[in-house]
Amino acid sequence: MKQGSLLRDYLITSKPTNDGAGKCVWAFAQRNGREYFVKEFLEPKRPRPESMATPETKRLQHAQCAAFERRHRSVIRRIDPTDLDAGNLVTAVDFFCEGTRYYKVTNRLYPANLAAPHRLTPHQKSVLLGTLGDSLRLLHRLDIVHGDLKPQNVLLHRPPDSDLYTAKLIDFDDAYVSGEPPEHDLIGGDHKYGAPEWFRYLRGDPAIGGDALTTAVDLFAFGLMLHTYLTGALPDHDPSHTSPGEAVNAGAELQLDPRLDDRLADAVRALVAVAPADRPKVNKVLRLLDDRSALALKADPAVRRPGRVRASPNGTSRSAPPQPTAAPQPATGPQPATGPQPTAAGGDRPTRLRINLDGRAPRSPKRPPEKDEG
Repeated sequence: MKQGSLLRDYLITSKPTNDGAGKCVWAFAQRNGREYFVKEFLEPKRPRPESMATPETKRLQHAQCAAFERRHRSVIRRIDPTDLDAGNLVTAVDFFCEGTRYYKVTNRLYPANLAAPHRLTPHQKSVLLGTLGDSLRLLHRLDIVHGDLKPQNVLLHRPPDSDLYTAKLIDFDDAYVSGEPPEHDLIGGDHKYGAPEWFRYLRGDPAIGGDALTTAVDLFAFGLMLHTYLTGALPDHDPSHTSPGEAVNAGAELQLDPRLDDRLADAVRALVAVAPADRPKVNKVLRLLDDRSALALKADPAVRRPGRVRASPNGTSRSAPPQPTAAPQPATGPQPATGPQPTAAGGDRPTRLRINLDGRAPRSPKRPPEKDEG
């Protein structure tokens, strides 16, 4: 893949880079007047017929490629981009192998430049987190685990003439059918947002088979993301552990920001439970995210508030001058204002606080029957 070259019928319009892409390189492209985002996977590679590798090595490479294709195509087939709930999912418009490499194509998106989502109003947070929760609910209804849920894989979209933001969920490269993850030495994900059972599977714990990695893996990450989007930081934990999931695995309790509404704090604690079965389904959390009062942070008890009445030296009372409040912490992780910018195929639709992002309705709206998510 080179700038100015044709990849099938996609004209590569930017210099390929692996910035923020892990074991991939990406570039922008055009086809028939439309802009696309193209990702080239560095692994696995199909062996060439003339390769000098041994027959056994070629057999293993072909088997790995076949498993890679099955996993990606299984996820792609399950997501119907015309589904009424799929408006904020970024779905692939093409997936193919060319030569020895695999490629995935999505439409290009220009996201909003918002570096600190935790500074949004409760109403804005309700829209942002509600649309993210809607997308996650659809995936789980389809038995799909995103597998790499984190702020870097959420692009924020702001419609023209609106002060509201919606969450575009991107990067399904590590997604898999619930209970059917890749082998422990091939599974993807981010240590910072990894669930306790994910860590154990990753390290080959014989007590944790693939069937233990279900949609609850995403629920743990969702709890951490709620805390991050509302407060600007992940929950605190003992620094001897490298991540929240590791701390929970060791029996440690995560320390939540005391400014969180009590109801929301309870929901986050439940989502980051060590036992997957103890984590609430997305539906229960969505009901709480509809309540804007739950998304308003409480006053920090460690900060003196402006206008507090105190006694003056002569015995009279007067208002204390305004005191500086604690500055919000910046959101963790790099923000997705640059780099890979795909968009969902099939247009957008009004979502839960339903705002239509570009005035287009999805084609042939379909809605599978709801599962009881409690």
